[in-house]
Amino acid sequence: MKKFFECIGMITLVCFSFFVTEKTAGVVKEMDDIMIEIKKAEKNHQINSIDAILEQQTIIPGIYGKKVDIKKSYDKMKRVGNYQENLLVYKKERPKISSEKQYDKYIISGNPKKNMVSLIFLVNNNTNLSKIEKIIDQKNIKVNFFVDGTWFEKNNNQALNWIENDHIVGNLNSEDENSTWMDTMIKNLGKQKEGFCYTTKPNKNILNTCKKNRDYTIIPNIIVQTNPLSEIKKTLSSGSIIALPVNDIVEKELPIIINYIHGKGYTIENLYHHLNELEPY
Repeated sequence: MKKFFECIGMITLVCFSFFVTEKTAGVVKEMDDIMIEIKKAEKNHQINSIDAILEQQTIIPGIYGKKVDIKKSYDKMKRVGNYQENLLVYKKERPKISSEKQYDKYIISGNPKKNMVSLIFLVNNNTNLSKIEKIIDQKNIKVNFFVDGTWFEKNNNQALNWIENDHIVGNLNSEDENSTWMDTMIKNLGKQKEGFCYTTKPNKNILNTCKKNRDYTIIPNIIVQTNPLSEIKKTLSSGSIIALPVNDIVEKELPIIINYIHGKGYTIENLYHHLNELEPY
């Protein structure tokens, strides 16, 4: 019995020693000049996340925040031996309300904090895109081509080439019988990270089909009718998603439209970068 209590006492003493040692190391770490500097920098380098705006069936993506990972930053700088701001390590903070995997909602805009705009070109079986392609190459912008199944069946190599060049290919008619096949080609063969569907107003059939394919459904907040430049000037704002038909007027005014958007301080990006909550503003 005596030996039993001696063992218990020894185990207790060892555990207590570990506890005291750990506490002492923690206090020493907190008093370390490197740790003090990291904690001073923490507030200056923190960016709060922005929640997605969710209203009934529509959503505007949020933006991830970031804050300093104190432990990883300390461990990294301790190996160097002094505080260096460029060695700060960050961890991302997901918005409390996020658009990620919200396939049952209509995306109506990008987050205005990102100062981005997206252009969607509506492509059907008779569309000639040579002039549009030349302009976007000259202006060095990334855009979105939403195509129907008939066009895609005949021109899928061209569509895959757009994806390779960081443009987005979306589904113009999700009720088309070829829509699932097209979606598979875009994601698997084209390696496009996300799929996108198009509608001008709420449509349950389109939304359900896109949800089944794990695609995001877009309702542009600017749908050009007859006077592209004039209509865009009236309603353009940060986050705008602009749908454009491909015709002579759009081809003529597109360079001016691009210059106007840039002049407002907005970048023109594809939908993936525009709507991605992980990418900073």
